[in-house]
Amino acid sequence: MNKVLLFLSIFIISSIQARELNLSASVISDNEKVISSRNMGYIKSIKVNEGDKVKKDSLLYEIDSIEIDNKKEQALLNIDIHKNQYANAKLNYERYKRLYEKDLVSKFDFEQIQLKYNTISNSLKIANSKLKELNNQYRYLKVKAPNDGLVIKKSIKVGEMAMPGIPALIISDLSSLKIITQINESDLKYINLNDEVDVFIDSIEYKTKGKVVSIIPSSNPMTHTFTLKISFKKNEKILPGMYAKVLVSIKEQP
Repeated sequence: MNKVLLFLSIFIISSIQARELNLSASVISDNEKVISSRNMGYIKSIKVNEGDKVKKDSLLYEIDSIEIDNKKEQALLNIDIHKNQYANAKLNYERYKRLYEKDLVSKFDFEQIQLKYNTISNSLKIANSKLKELNNQYRYLKVKAPNDGLVIKKSIKVGEMAMPGIPALIISDLSSLKIITQINESDLKYINLNDEVDVFIDSIEYKTKGKVVSIIPSSNPMTHTFTLKISFKKNEKILPGMYAKVLVSIKEQP
């Protein structure tokens, strides 16, 4: 009886065929930042080039302040005008208030002066708020890195006009590197979230273990492929765009 069981065990084990899926892959950053300006203006200086590593809050480029300077000059002039108007309106308001309290002017006349005073007072507050807003914009003339990373694209030159919303730089976060690869729909049954896989980066002779953290359907249903994102242990030599290989060990019945 024991011999029969041993024979059956050997037969079952030998009938299970182990094979590997060898998938071409790439290193990507899961946190790429597109840097653009909040203010329009000529680019005064650029402190980085493509391929540079940057630290959080380090200066990337600076925009000339002439546009804001001109607006600030107009805002200051506008405030001076409103201050003079406010001073006159306040004198009239206080004079009419005293007269109204003595029943020397009508309520209607007093309310008209009061309305004018309040209107000019509000206009002065708005003018001061505008100046404060302009002063705050000066800090956006110095564009800084939002996090540590690698400059992978630069689309600006000194003397060009920086436009709000137009990409100037792209910074790739090296602490958020992932491996990305495609797997055929027919092989998807062999993959589960959190499965362990082997990762190879031949260009730097690097080998490590990875873990499947995302399985994403393709946006093109004609390809019948799925995207796998794989987390892995990094080192300082690994950069976005590097070619990688992923080996998935599977077992299947013949």
